[in-house]
Amino acid sequence: MRQSWSVNNLTDFVANSVQNANADDAPFLHLRFDRVFPDDFYGEMLLAMPVADDYRAMSGKSKMGSSRPDRKPTRTKIDLFPEYIRHLPPMKREIWDAAGRALRSKELQKAFVQRLAPGLERRFGVDFAKVKMYPVPILTRDIPGYRIFKHTDSLWKGITVQFYLPPDDSTPHIGTIFHEVLPTGRKPKKAQMPFSPNSGYAFAVADHTWHSADPVGPEVKTRDSILLTYFVDAGPWRFVRNRGRRAANFALNELRNLKHN
Repeated sequence: MRQSWSVNNLTDFVANSVQNANADDAPFLHLRFDRVFPDDFYGEMLLAMPVADDYRAMSGKSKMGSSRPDRKPTRTKIDLFPEYIRHLPPMKREIWDAAGRALRSKELQKAFVQRLAPGLERRFGVDFAKVKMYPVPILTRDIPGYRIFKHTDSLWKGITVQFYLPPDDSTPHIGTIFHEVLPTGRKPKKAQMPFSPNSGYAFAVADHTWHSADPVGPEVKTRDSILLTYFVDAGPWRFVRNRGRRAANFALNELRNLKHN
């Protein structure tokens, strides 16, 4: 990693990207990013992409509708915590450790809370800024056959963020789709985030934030992105649950590594 991009510098850059992001109310309040990371650091991220065997299968809603004849998982992940990336080669580990630390920073969380204040206040009330959040960044890889149907995220989550990591602009059509909710209950497509380099979106999770992803076709080699989820961390049950999930995922990751070695 270039010395000029220390974790502190990287954190400041990404937080500034959030502060300067475009906001859009259609079909619900969301932010759009067009330069999340410094250009040179983004290039190093692409060079440091893990190989397929470094990832493990994703669970939960990401599995909905995903199918292949060979039953190969269509979404895999690497959690960007030190204990998960420790098996990566040193040069790759350095890049993803810096990215993970910046994405888990209090400064970045504060920027998201400030920019998404109307959506957070709608859900949590006037004291929304006092609601504790637990950031979980994961590097995800989708392959042909991946899709996800219209859904709203679990209310365990407070903020959903996705940063796209393609090498070029050749597949803008595989970005996330946002849906409006009509009085009839229909949920037509209202907007789509282009799957472009160093871009992305964020929104405060609510019962009306419907979104989906069309099937990834054979023209796509991999659909790489970072999912940054801020889980609600208020109260002892959520506090224990969030850290328990991290510990359980660590155990699964170590077991996978043992099987591969």
